[in-house]
Amino acid sequence: MRTFALLVTAAVFTCAAALPGARADAPAAAARSADDGLRQLLAGNQAFVAAGASCPRQTPARRTEVAAAQHPFAVIVGCADSRVPPEAIFGQGIGDLFVARVAGNVVDDALLGSIEYAVTHFGVPLVVVLGHERCGAVEAALADGTPPGHVDVVVRKIRSAIGTGHKAAAAPDALEHAVRANIAASVRDIVTSAPVLAPLVKSGRVKVVGARYDLDTGAIELLPTDAMPR
Repeated sequence: MRTFALLVTAAVFTCAAALPGARADAPAAAARSADDGLRQLLAGNQAFVAAGASCPRQTPARRTEVAAAQHPFAVIVGCADSRVPPEAIFGQGIGDLFVARVAGNVVDDALLGSIEYAVTHFGVPLVVVLGHERCGAVEAALADGTPPGHVDVVVRKIRSAIGTGHKAAAAPDALEHAVRANIAASVRDIVTSAPVLAPLVKSGRVKVVGARYDLDTGAIELLPTDAMPR
């Protein structure tokens, strides 16, 4: 039992100490708007790229603070890839993000319902669709054949998003183009979703952005706004 406790203590110390001068229990800056929230996420990612995970707001005190009620400032629609944990790469803690993850960051009715819940019940103003380079689900969609079981549901969704042009392209960057097209398609699915999300996006109450995570550098890149649906 003592050995286990020492291991847990060491793990927490390593995580909290990764960002020099950071307090693991420091309160999150209030994100009053989607733009405030986006700046907060990007600042957290810059710190992650520079010094690794800082594990802010993941202490017992923070757990107790949010146990009765949550007030996330952003929804992250991310890929289920084990290398893309949203709280770590955005430098956020318990209660900061409302996260929905699925292979290939595809959007279906259940995921739309999760987003609707976050924006209507908690007033979340920002939704980020987070894809990443060398996504295995997108790579599977570019390949020939039909995957077994329910994996085919994900693959078919991505194939409909990226179209046949990406599959036909033999260029080395075909996968990267498909990753970006798939992110844009998920953004489109969200901003056009009736009856809840589309009016909120149109009124400016909710902002939806697409982002790409670099597995090698840890950096987040926002997709150009002209590549996103309007």
